[in-house]
Amino acid sequence: MAAAAAAGRCARYFCTAGRGLEPFLEREVRARLGATEVECISGKVFFSAEAAPGELRKLKSGERLFLLLKKHPALAVSRSKGKVLHDIKSLFTEEPKYWWDVISLWRNLRGCEGKKGDVFQEDPSPLKRKSEEETDTATKRQKTEQVRETVSEEHETEAGERRVVPEDCQSESETSSEGSSKSSGEKAIVNEQLNFSFRVSCRCSGAIAQVVTSQEIGRAVGVALMKQCGWRADLRDPDLEIFLHLNDVHCVVGIPLFRLPLANREYIKAAGLRSTIAWAMASLAEIRAGAFVLDPMCGLGTILLEAAKEWPEACYWGADISDSQLEGADVNIKTAGLMDKIELLKASVKALPLPSESFDAVISDIPFGKKFKITKDIEVLPDILQEMERLLRVGGAIVLLLSHDLHKRMDDITKCADHDSRDAISDGTSESTTAEALHADGNSSSPVQGVEESFLSSRQTCFGSLVLEGAYGVSLGKTDAFIYKYKKISTAGNQ
Repeated sequence: MAAAAAAGRCARYFCTAGRGLEPFLEREVRARLGATEVECISGKVFFSAEAAPGELRKLKSGERLFLLLKKHPALAVSRSKGKVLHDIKSLFTEEPKYWWDVISLWRNLRGCEGKKGDVFQEDPSPLKRKSEEETDTATKRQKTEQVRETVSEEHETEAGERRVVPEDCQSESETSSEGSSKSSGEKAIVNEQLNFSFRVSCRCSGAIAQVVTSQEIGRAVGVALMKQCGWRADLRDPDLEIFLHLNDVHCVVGIPLFRLPLANREYIKAAGLRSTIAWAMASLAEIRAGAFVLDPMCGLGTILLEAAKEWPEACYWGADISDSQLEGADVNIKTAGLMDKIELLKASVKALPLPSESFDAVISDIPFGKKFKITKDIEVLPDILQEMERLLRVGGAIVLLLSHDLHKRMDDITKCADHDSRDAISDGTSESTTAEALHADGNSSSPVQGVEESFLSSRQTCFGSLVLEGAYGVSLGKTDAFIYKYKKISTAGNQ
């Protein structure tokens, strides 16, 4: 935000996050942007910052970044659909000057990116009043019908798209709608009315969704903005998108700062693990300059790419048994320009041709899902963990992504190891971090959803020389998973 920052202006933002990644994003905006007034809720992190767009774009654990327009408590829901729609429209019409101030700030932010064809450029040759008047009556009814058609069309388009839903909403209706253009043959308040295209993306859940649909909300808001601002409609490629989310907790209005989600990485050609999850895992590994980092089941190399981009002073190794996966990883590494940072080798995770205690961190997504043999993975999990333990130096970290089934198997393994390690636990090593998901501010949260409380609340859970430091429940879209972090406290076999 060069212009805003230069003027000493601090903008208010919110960023969406996949379920379970909110603590990672909260910590990141504080560390990377020096953010203040940080508020973390399910699926979103609100914050204030003075930062250029280039700095904002560097956020790695968020999905989509918005300039915050309004944040209100949940609207009172009445049985009257007309009353509900009126209250929603008032969010957009009650303070016209506020809108222009925010749009002006957004214009500066977009302008600082050096985008071609500034979306706020005024039309140098506006239509004459007479021409507008001649066509207005004839096209008014036609345009009204176009609004309805585009609303339905966008609803169908959005419904077919796959999107990460950060909120824990069981029944959520999503749609995008837009207002059609309104002839603006009024005199030139054109200085204030910036003529550009727009659409409204609406997400509605909870009690309000039982009274009015996202389609109806989007249409009402679109028409209100059309009348107030004179903007024109563009469903496919609008200059401005307005995001509206209504649920039982709050109503939030924002403008996306970038056209593409933050989670889209230009340096990843073949997509594997979600980039935000990969970055969050790497952030737990405490990677430092000169460190040696291994992903023994690297697949397409997403974890290594995210780590090497963020911590380029370390050395990275990736192993996999699959030729096709290694080929894909090699393409990604070349696309990212990280050939001198990441080494690949073909090897089985159960017997890696690498010396013991040669790595400072081991990070891996243990494969699971229909395309992998889950039963086999569960059976060999102890062997995989033992090999990782062998390769890790004392003081190093292991970070794993596990399915629900694999996490239950890990529970069984560690309980057995805990039973065999009672003497080690009682001689002073039991003061390790409890296995709770830690928030960014250092406070412990409640146990991760789906992880047995008795498992997470134990003072120490070991597998050989490994101590469980944290467990985090995260969403992978259609399924849930768990990120585990272990620390090696002694040489394997010498606890």
